[in-house]
Amino acid sequence: MKKHRGQVVKERRGQVVKIGAWVLTISFLVFIGGCADDGMDWHSKNISGLMPELSFELTDETGELVTAERYRGKIVMMFFGFTNCPHYCPATLSKLSQVLNQLPDGIREDVRVLFVSVDPTRDSVEDIATYTDNFASEVIGFTGTENQLRELAKRYRTTFSYGKPNDKGNYDVSHGLAIYVFDRSGKARLMILEDQPIETITADVKILASPE
Repeated sequence: MKKHRGQVVKERRGQVVKIGAWVLTISFLVFIGGCADDGMDWHSKNISGLMPELSFELTDETGELVTAERYRGKIVMMFFGFTNCPHYCPATLSKLSQVLNQLPDGIREDVRVLFVSVDPTRDSVEDIATYTDNFASEVIGFTGTENQLRELAKRYRTTFSYGKPNDKGNYDVSHGLAIYVFDRSGKARLMILEDQPIETITADVKILASPE
């Protein structure tokens, strides 16, 4: 079937966004170098001691100003995205929702997925809440000022950028693809990449959530 010009343009834009996101992720992997060694046999990339603890002050999807202290005692999986994301964000949230579904109730209730929108101009708290509602109750959306978001991205050695708006004001957003996993004390422990299977993510979360 012959594609319409608009469909081709949309697909090409999606490819550009994804390429930009992979460039950011690869740059991050080069920056941190080899894996840390904590004696555990992880499927995900071990970043123990290589990244700072979970710390932020952002507005959540209810409009409340929240700090990372709220999530102490929880296993946290955090990643950056935006609600107009054509592929990665919905695919990632769907994957993490499936991970949550595979966790025993006693572990699942102690896991939170933090979706941080880096598109504050278009993503209102209402938009973010509607978006995260499509996945799981443990998925919580956040936003902030552009400066707040850039500081948080810098803290975790990534970044994001905006494309040139078209005649309708729409634009592309490039962002890193990494999912950062923090333990109950807020320490950065693991980094999950886009192609990691649900089963191995689930296995790592179970180990991280289990009593030491």
